[in-house]
Amino acid sequence: MTSIEKSIDVDVPISVAYNQWTQFEDFPQFMSGVEAITQIDDEHLHWKVSIGGVDREFDAEITEQHADERVAWKSTSGPEQAGAVSFYRIADDKTRVTLQLDWQPEGLVEKAGALLQIDDIQVGQDLKKFKELIEAQGMETGGWRGDIDRAPDATGR
Repeated sequence: MTSIEKSIDVDVPISVAYNQWTQFEDFPQFMSGVEAITQIDDEHLHWKVSIGGVDREFDAEITEQHADERVAWKSTSGPEQAGAVSFYRIADDKTRVTLQLDWQPEGLVEKAGALLQIDDIQVGQDLKKFKELIEAQGMETGGWRGDIDRAPDATGR
């Protein structure tokens, strides 16, 4: 399993950064390799990606979502991956966005990319594109303020 964690500070209020991140169908504007995301319902997404010449489709479930704090997901089909993005208020008009991603590389190209940390570089570049997008817009294109609680684990926590 490969793990990546990257952060970036964006010069917008926390609600603006969070609201934009909930617009999953807009991800292709700042995430390279993401061709399309279809939001099926509040908790389910269908992804189409093309990374390093490898095309994949998979479904994902939002496992936790709390306004202005966190969005977490995991794949339910296709390549194994899970992630979370957290939002931290730095000032009234500045927010730290931290993305954590865990994924299982498949095939030679993906394993080589993970070994050479190309995926780390790409995640950093994608966060920079998010920063440029949200700061240029100055406001979000929409937002979902609902709440999804994390399911308890096997111990009931």
